[in-house]
Amino acid sequence: MYQTILVPLDGSKLAECVLPHVETLVRGSQAKRVVFTRVVEPVYLPPGDYIMPEDQIRKMEAEMREDAQNYLKDIVSRTKYDGARVESAILYGRAADTLADFAPKNQIDIIIIATHGRSGVSRWVWGSVADRILRSSCVPVLMIRAPGCVPGI
Repeated sequence: MYQTILVPLDGSKLAECVLPHVETLVRGSQAKRVVFTRVVEPVYLPPGDYIMPEDQIRKMEAEMREDAQNYLKDIVSRTKYDGARVESAILYGRAADTLADFAPKNQIDIIIIATHGRSGVSRWVWGSVADRILRSSCVPVLMIRAPGCVPGI
C-alpha cells in the first residue's frame, strides 16, 4: 500500500523516535523507498533596528544546509531496510509548507513524523510543525508521540 515513505527529521533525538515505526511500516507494507528529509528554514530577523549583512545571512544558511547534509548522511548510513531504497533530501523554506508541497511532487504515499505531544497553551503559543503538516498535507500523515508525552489539555 505504501510504496514511498517520507520521514522529516529536525536533527533531534526526539524526531528520531519515529525510526522503529518506519522500520515496521517498511516491513509491513513492503515499501520500496524511504526518503529522510530535513528542512532548512530561511533566517528571519525580528523587526527592529538590528540589521544583519546579506552575506552573513547567506553564510548562516549555508552552514545550516551543511549541518543538515551531514546529519542526513549519518542517518542514511546507519539505516538499512530490506527491499527499500533509502534516500535523503534537504529542503529549504518553512518546514510545514515545504514538506506538504514536497510530498505530492515526489510520489510520497505517507509521512511519518514525531510530535512533542504538547497541549494547551504551549502548543498554541509555539505552534507545531507536525500539526501544520497534518492539516495541510494531501497524503496520509502518521504522527508518533515522543517518549515522555504527558496527556492533558
